[in-house]
Amino acid sequence: MAMQDRAIRTRRKILSAAAEVFESRGYRSATISEVLRTAGVTKGALYFHFQSKEDLAQGVLSAQDQVVSLPERASKVQELVDVVMLHAHRLQTDSMVRAGVRLTMDQTSDGLDRRGPFLKWGSLAGRLLEDARKQGELLPHVEPQETADVLTGAFAGVQSMSHALTDYADLMQRSCALLRHILPSVVTPSLITALDLSETRGSRVFAEVQASLAEVAERAEMAEVAVH
Repeated sequence: MAMQDRAIRTRRKILSAAAEVFESRGYRSATISEVLRTAGVTKGALYFHFQSKEDLAQGVLSAQDQVVSLPERASKVQELVDVVMLHAHRLQTDSMVRAGVRLTMDQTSDGLDRRGPFLKWGSLAGRLLEDARKQGELLPHVEPQETADVLTGAFAGVQSMSHALTDYADLMQRSCALLRHILPSVVTPSLITALDLSETRGSRVFAEVQASLAEVAERAEMAEVAVH
């Protein structure tokens, strides 16, 4: 068990170092040697977990979204808003997410499969919008998956613009503006006024998620103590 825990910690350490290197240098310029120096691990330890730079990059792309499980909302459109605003908040605060986004948007990363995040976000948004349609939250003409793909592409553009202009400092404002422009053409008027589209929504949802994770961890710890 101790060896397994050590292996998990080492893998996380390597991924964190890789995220730092990919975020600062991009995929093409990043090197395994730089990841090794940043992580402070041996080449053998790195290659035990990751076989190549591409494998490392795919690990960062996968790791950026493994932390978050959003609470369900009565309104599925609000849940979609929360997904967008939470991701914006994490882009401002989490280097793993920033590195994952840079890799996803990096058109010079030859050989790296960058489709995963786009497909995942499109699929998640599509499911939430389909549920919203079933609950009568959408206007009659709306095609959930088409709208999901439009929103995913538009949000990717907003992220890139914010990164280029302010290093994500204005991302919350731009994300709110995007939602204020898109949602009225998608959502029933009676629901629009009930949605929380405030710039602090992302940080508040993040705090809610963290509290939920802490509660789960506490219950697991209490269960383990009870067993012993």
